[in-house]
Amino acid sequence: MSELKPILLAEDNPSDAELTLEALADFKLVNRVTHVRDGVEAMEYLRCEGDYATRSPGNPAVVILDIKMPRMDGIEVLRAIRSDVALRKIPVVMLTSSREEQDLLRSYELGSNAYVVKPVKFSEFIDAVKQVGVFWAMLNELPPDGVPTNEE
Repeated sequence: MSELKPILLAEDNPSDAELTLEALADFKLVNRVTHVRDGVEAMEYLRCEGDYATRSPGNPAVVILDIKMPRMDGIEVLRAIRSDVALRKIPVVMLTSSREEQDLLRSYELGSNAYVVKPVKFSEFIDAVKQVGVFWAMLNELPPDGVPTNEE
């Protein structure tokens, strides 16, 4: 059996991050979740740079990405992921409070796999995160790391 790939959560709001982590743990997902607080830290994790230079190589099962973050927003992170041959196959789910049509359109134009608006109600938020986690971490089948595609 292959090792479970981790989940990368990029979320600057401490309350939303805590709720997301609790929802994933509550559903008994055994994937390790790494929480980063902004887009720069997310890219350092993905590229094994900075504080993440010594982490085990390999891409996460999914990146759960907020849009409104400091230093480098989620749209910029998504653009960087999709333009990097080593990262472009990673599923990216935008989990955001933004209901702005331009954010939705831009996310899909840049190759987001899903766009989930954070529900206001606590129970709905927990349910949305559980569904995202179960699908992308447990059900979705990923291509092996290092296997080229026709685009490469």
